[in-house]
Amino acid sequence: MVAACAGPAPPGTDDVTAAAAAAPADVSNAEGSQVVITAMNFLDRPYQAGGQSLETGFDCSGFTRYVFGKALGIDLPRSAQAQAQVPSLRPVARDALRAGDLVFFNTQRRAHSHVGIYLGDGRFIHAPRTGAQIRTESMATAYWARRYDGARRPVAFVAAANP
Repeated sequence: MVAACAGPAPPGTDDVTAAAAAAPADVSNAEGSQVVITAMNFLDRPYQAGGQSLETGFDCSGFTRYVFGKALGIDLPRSAQAQAQVPSLRPVARDALRAGDLVFFNTQRRAHSHVGIYLGDGRFIHAPRTGAQIRTESMATAYWARRYDGARRPVAFVAAANP
């Protein structure tokens, strides 16, 4: 299986996982908070190309697929690109991001080649690359800011935000 998340090591990325515990969740959004809580349980787990389980480790889309399945019972497709095109996930403006949204990046010179989960406060959690572990990072870091490709939110989140 080909990994959807491989890419060069981002220069200047930080491995500050201690900040992850302080990453705010949007407490007004119970589903988003559940996604964040579930995702945070996997900090420091190893990246594994093609991985999508506790036993094998995770690549980026395997990680988001697993977390959304565990937290919400949502069965996402296997690749980051396919996840970005799921009809039940709605596009979200960057200035409207909420905890639990999927955030996408262009890390392989093609749209939606990497995916993570937005934590709040400009941070996201993801499985970055071979040799690394699941970690949190700032979307403001030059590497990620240049490669940001959009975000998606489950329709259920959208409906809950707009009663």
